[in-house]
Amino acid sequence: MCTCRPESQSYPGLIKSSVASRVKEMILPFYSALTPSAVQKIKELLKDKPEHVGVKVGVRTRGCNGLSYTLEYTKSKGDSDEEVVQDGVRVFIEKKAQLTLLGTEMDYVEDKLSSEFVFNNPNIKGTCGCGESFNI
Repeated sequence: MCTCRPESQSYPGLIKSSVASRVKEMILPFYSALTPSAVQKIKELLKDKPEHVGVKVGVRTRGCNGLSYTLEYTKSKGDSDEEVVQDGVRVFIEKKAQLTLLGTEMDYVEDKLSSEFVFNNPNIKGTCGCGESFNI
């Protein structure tokens, strides 16, 4: 009698966790990337707030085109938040925003009249005239 079994029958839990781990490795690095100027600005902002561990990015239903970004200080990682760590900066992505922000680059831009975080999001299908809200 042959005792050979496919790997998935021999160690089903190991295969499932290995596959889930591999999928997570492939997806998570693409949630969000930070430009050097965004990293520098977040570090500057957090320097005066030692009780906060990073910033949390989310999306809210708002504006004339559907969604807008939220950005706030956070003291801890939420249970369903995904964490992106880049150059010592921790950015937490709220569960509701994770698919919306897939592939997004977060930048910090300064000019003579304004300074702001800008999200370069490849998933956006349209924006409102003022650029404050978007749809996917």
